[in-house]
Amino acid sequence: MRHEPLAERRATPGLTSRALAHVQAWAELGEAAALPTQHPDFGQAAAQTLLPSTPLILVEQSGPAGVEAIAPLVRDRGRLARWRLLGDREVHEPGAPLLRDAEAAMRLAKAVCALERPVELARVPLDSPIVAALREVAPAHGTLIVREADSCPFLSIDAGWSEAESQFSSRRRSDFRRAQRKAEAQGEVSYAMHRPAPVEFDGLFDEAIAVEAKSWKRAAGTAILCDPAKEGFFRSYLRACAERGETRIATMRIDGTMVAMQLAVAWRGRYWLYKIGFDEDVAKCSPGTLLMLHALGEAAREGLTGFEMMGEADSWISEFWTREAHPCVRLRFYPRTFAGFAGLAQDGLGWAKARLNRRFRPDDA
Repeated sequence: MRHEPLAERRATPGLTSRALAHVQAWAELGEAAALPTQHPDFGQAAAQTLLPSTPLILVEQSGPAGVEAIAPLVRDRGRLARWRLLGDREVHEPGAPLLRDAEAAMRLAKAVCALERPVELARVPLDSPIVAALREVAPAHGTLIVREADSCPFLSIDAGWSEAESQFSSRRRSDFRRAQRKAEAQGEVSYAMHRPAPVEFDGLFDEAIAVEAKSWKRAAGTAILCDPAKEGFFRSYLRACAERGETRIATMRIDGTMVAMQLAVAWRGRYWLYKIGFDEDVAKCSPGTLLMLHALGEAAREGLTGFEMMGEADSWISEFWTREAHPCVRLRFYPRTFAGFAGLAQDGLGWAKARLNRRFRPDDA
């Protein structure tokens, strides 16, 4: 087991040879990734922009074939702070340690359980090998609590989705056509699925996040433009993806002005949707819905087999697009150390308070 500091690791000419070796090992193991959030580009961008001065370690396991498991973990400062998966709190996308196979998961689980602080993996797909591994290994080393987390909605698509509108009911098709007519009443409507080269990326990205800021997200403080660190993260990560031809920026324009956008990557035969946004001034023509329909068709025409919506299974997704979802769990491990006992006591108190609040909450009536 190796715990390697990541603070020194930067994708610059000044990268140390030792750090570069670990970056390369992470990239090589990336072939085993099941999620784009496991790719080293995601981790590097998160470490540099969202958590530049935060304690961060790389828990590695090596075997005969080289590095076979990696868990990038970060924590707040303080004696009782726990380790958590890099970027889970900041981006809230599904994530998991990067594993070559189930045997590597078992060895990594033992390494994680050897840490002196509690460890939290906030949104791990239930089928990740680390879930079964920790369930088997953890009881010998401490307390493991597994709870349901936000599932990840998705759509399975095939060539039939190239005409995406045909996949929906007659009522929904009528809604799509009505929205399209409303959009056309405001000007010439056009759609595009951009695959920007690195030199084209920044201009399109700037235009897209400006559109997102024209929606309710600005008032809620969740627009990318409201958070310089998050803007830096998505710019760095998606630009790196653009170098491999994976970045997708879907756009809808009216008279040449962008009114809706999607930020996504096409990776491992699936479309992974990170951000959506639209201009509230044209909300009556449902630009987000129209662009989603176009993006589904483009993904099918590209030969992709899945449309991953990444975020939470909100009502607008389950009611209008899909009820399919990948189940996820939250894993919390508390070692038999002072920090582990303190973390378990702290969380137990929080759960007890939450139960009491639910029990004694006044009726909504």
